[in-house]
Amino acid sequence: MLKIEEIPMFSNLDKKFHKDLYDAIHIRHFNKHSILFYEGDSSDYLHILLDGQVRLYKTSPKDTMVQLHRLNPPAIIGEYACLEQVAFPATCEFISDKGTVGLLHFKKVMEYLKDPVFSLGLLKSMTNKVMMLSSLVHKETILSSEAKVADLLLNEKEVFNKVKNNEIASILNITPETLSRILSKLKKNHIITRENNLIKICDIEALHVIVEKNTLKSCTNCLSKEKVPL
Repeated sequence: MLKIEEIPMFSNLDKKFHKDLYDAIHIRHFNKHSILFYEGDSSDYLHILLDGQVRLYKTSPKDTMVQLHRLNPPAIIGEYACLEQVAFPATCEFISDKGTVGLLHFKKVMEYLKDPVFSLGLLKSMTNKVMMLSSLVHKETILSSEAKVADLLLNEKEVFNKVKNNEIASILNITPETLSRILSKLKKNHIITRENNLIKICDIEALHVIVEKNTLKSCTNCLSKEKVPL
């Protein structure tokens, strides 16, 4: 578990703040599938992820989960809700076996905002969330399901070798059946292969074409069965 002073926005603070931080931050421990907060909840605390992994998601009127992002420590959660004193815009759930969060009260946050290092760290965290949402909007409104899978293979291939298909489908906001169908197509077209339950990329160029053209059909002419898996 990370220590408070190892969090970037706290690490460069004057050391006199560190003791005060330990006295001010309430530490809570969680198990897998524990809900840190629900969409619509209100809170007077800034949430600091110290250990474990969480996912942020929204629920549609049809009760469908739309995953926004996954966060690993160190991460600040709920900055906007804390600073604006409004309800959380999404639900936060632990997906790791264990997790730890530090809670810093709104009043303390306002005190620390006087320190430029703390303020800059909080600003960077909020900017990262804006970029994260921008990327999500692009993927959800522009990319097809095939392009989503290809994009994840290009940028986070190891996810496919570490996480179950239903979890990967959740990350991509597609059904497990759709994911299985796309992976089967990619294997049939010799773009990927699976050996010892590990996915390897045979044609990285084809994946780039799928993302660029937004369909698997467009990459047919760029396939090469002789390429060495990555």
